[in-house]
Parts: sequence; structure tokens; C-alpha cells
Amino acid sequence: MFGAVVVGVGIAGSVRIRDLLNPLRSSPSESLNLIGFVSRRDLGQFNNAKQISLEEALRSEDIDAAFICTDNRNHDQSIRHFLEAGKHVLVEYPMALSASTAQELWRLAEHKGKVLHVEHIELLTEEYKQLKKEVDGKELVEGVLHFTGGPLDEKRSGFPSFSGIARLTWLLDLFGDLTIASANREEQKEANYSKLTAHLLTADNRPLTWIEERSPGMKRQKKVHFSFTSGTVDTLPAAPMASVGPFMQDQILFARKLLGQVPREELAAEKKRIFMCIDLAEEIRQHCEC
Repeated sequence: MFGAVVVGVGIAGSVRIRDLLNPLRSSPSESLNLIGFVSRRDLGQFNNAKQISLEEALRSEDIDAAFICTDNRNHDQSIRHFLEAGKHVLVEYPMALSASTAQELWRLAEHKGKVLHVEHIELLTEEYKQLKKEVDGKELVEGVLHFTGGPLDEKRSGFPSFSGIARLTWLLDLFGDLTIASANREEQKEANYSKLTAHLLTADNRPLTWIEERSPGMKRQKKVHFSFTSGTVDTLPAAPMASVGPFMQDQILFARKLLGQVPREELAAEKKRIFMCIDLAEEIRQHCEC
């Protein structure tokens, strides 16, 4: 059994607590045992889990792993604290708000011999799985992925290419290695409006456009328009209800890593994808800040 602590009790943290308390039967997730949670708020208990201090979580010999569910700006500090304390770490994307910091944290995990797992539930949703099936094997001509949503506090969430890295991960997972052709950002600070547009190229120079657009009252949604030599995909396919939610799927993957059940080639491919996305996010920011 691996003792676990959840750090942060927002939406994701509360789901993590729920899933740790109710693991999928006969799955690797049963090897995780929730010891408690850490929160800046004085809650005492949450969903039958007890609150403990950060200091107690770091020094406790009963805690082997931390689930980091805090603001993006705090991810790197939390990861570093728990790795240095000899704990495995699961963290929400993005693991850090710069490529250099992400590399430093990964090296620290390897030095400590600990698992650093970056959650990417966007690849585990039924919506995405159906889209990937529809795209698989088709030859791309050009494509657009346009995300809209409400404003974010960038001091807490980071630059849009990092806070929106889930969409970038979609594109890389669907179409392979990508490079940046150009990127720009439009802002209307008085209206709390932001639009990031990144022009990407696939390995065979097919153009992809990624747009992150945020404004008060803007509906949270993703729009796609992918043109292939064989036709067009311009709506997200209908997805069936999942029997196991994406957070639980991710928890099972983390547990499998702790148990040594994930093949090396799968770990290597995941690491490559994570760092390609972080490097692209960094390059997009640099283009926009020039």
C-alpha cells in the first residue's frame, strides 16, 4: 500500500479525495490509501478525510505520494518539496510554468528515484478518444482547434500557452511532432479579453492553428475543423458515457507506475510528449512577448 495525501481541495482536489476513498475494485488504484489532505483553509475534515499540515505531510513516514491540486503557479514549489522529502508526486498539468523549471523537476525526480506523474486527463475523456478514432489513419491537409472560456487570473494560472496546454497536447497526440511557425496574442485588458493564436506545422508541413480565446461570459467549449484528403471533421463526435471517469483512469495509471507495471517504452513516449508540449508552450510565449 502507498499512503497518499491530496494537496489542495478545489474541484480537482475534491475529486481526487473522492476517488482515493473509493478506488476501482480489483484495480491498481486499491494500492493507494488516503492518509489526509492539505489545504490553506481550515476545514478539519472533508468527505471523511482528515486535514493535516504541509509539514506533517512532508515528514510523515506513512505518506509515500502526494497529489498536487493547487494553482498552477504553486505546482513547481509543491513538487520540489515532496520530491525532496522522498515522496512520489502526481501533479495536474502544467507541472511548471517554464520549460527550464520542468526539466529541473524531472531531473530531481530521477535523482530521488521517485515517480513524477503529470496528469493529462484530457487524453482520457471519451470525447477525445472518439475524436482520435475518427482522425486515426487520415492524411491531414490543415486544421484548427479553437477553445473559448471565461477569463483566468494569469498570476495564478500562467501564460495561456501553459494554462491551455491540454489543447496543445490534443494536437500533438493527434498529429505527431509539431513546430511553431508563428504566434501572437491579442489583449483588451479593460474588457478582460485575451486571444492567443499559434500557427503550428506538422512533421510534413501541414498547418494547424491553435486558438485560446477568453472573455467574461464566453461559453467554455472546443471547436475543431480538420480537413483531410478524405474529408472533413468539423464537430466533436458524440461520446458514450464512460464507465470509469478520467480522474480514476489517471489514478490507476499513477498506481501502475508506483507498482512498476508500466513498460519503459510507454514511460519514454509519455515523457517525450510532456516535454514537447512544454517546450512548445515556452516557444509560443516567447513569440508573443517579442
